[in-house]
Amino acid sequence: MTIDSDAAKDGHTLSFTELVDILARVFERHGTSSEVASVLADNCARAERDGAKSHGVFRVPGYLSTLKSGYVNGHAQVAVESVAGGFIRVDAGNGFAQPALARARQPLMQAAAKNGIALAAIRNSHHFGALWQDVEPFASEGFIALACVNATARMVPCGGHSPVYGTNPLAFAAPRAGRPPLVFDLATSALAFGEVRLAAMHGQTLPQGCGVDRDGVPTTDASRIVDGGSLLPFGGYKGASIAMMVELLSAALTGGALSTEIDQSGHPGAQTSRAGQTVILIDANRSPAGSFADRVNQLCETLKHAGQARLPSGRRYANRAASDRDGIYIDAAAWQTLAPFLCLTEARCPPA
Repeated sequence: MTIDSDAAKDGHTLSFTELVDILARVFERHGTSSEVASVLADNCARAERDGAKSHGVFRVPGYLSTLKSGYVNGHAQVAVESVAGGFIRVDAGNGFAQPALARARQPLMQAAAKNGIALAAIRNSHHFGALWQDVEPFASEGFIALACVNATARMVPCGGHSPVYGTNPLAFAAPRAGRPPLVFDLATSALAFGEVRLAAMHGQTLPQGCGVDRDGVPTTDASRIVDGGSLLPFGGYKGASIAMMVELLSAALTGGALSTEIDQSGHPGAQTSRAGQTVILIDANRSPAGSFADRVNQLCETLKHAGQARLPSGRRYANRAASDRDGIYIDAAAWQTLAPFLCLTEARCPPA
């Protein structure tokens, strides 16, 4: 598909497949294999389709800047190794995490189906996407899925003065009978760093308790957090403890780098985090309590009757349905973000 310059300047509405095609061409032209480009394009397009703007088109320049810096290998060879019945080790080869997980997907599901539970410990990987996308497909296949990943140190421990943890997100997905999976994805920081960057770009004020400036002074100014400041954990000591758990599962268990060990200094422009990720699957069919997926529905109905207006992932599914019906609208600001990398015509294609 060719996007004319006027449409790109004013924004454009695309189908999901059109957006994937455009992004895949961008990724491949700027340093990835066709396989990696396909996975990354699908990941970013799904986030954009589902309304997760902080992990959609907005992220593409960060991927490309990291590729250009040489910090990540866009042609990495992934090694998948089964070291025990339910323990799979994955070396992403200093590549992106999503293609590494894609390679481990079938062995992980087979191990979980055979043993009732299995995990994939991924190291030497750069995770830069929305974590819910890593677990939702497994729940669609009938598995309970849990994933966590550490990242560049941007969050101070509770009561601390310097960053030790990344945003260290945690995602969970469970199958539902006759309905899309129940999924949640949360950063252990008060806000995801992508949301803070978006707020800084638009001059928005953050709620109290989200972060501190470079001097450790609490601030609601997103730009001060981005410019040398740090995030705070959600829920005080409780959030900090979960961040610590994620750090141990994602870095110590996998053999990946601790958040404080991630060093991008030799690669100007790098934005991704070379860290670790753990994905755990449980075969829900092994439950002795009847259909687990039916039980999930029962709990969801109970929550609704108790007054919870929206379940986790409900807004994403609503956005997905609207995008599938009406197309995915990419606004002018997002197009401007992509403009240096988009090939509007072959003659106007910028150098890679």
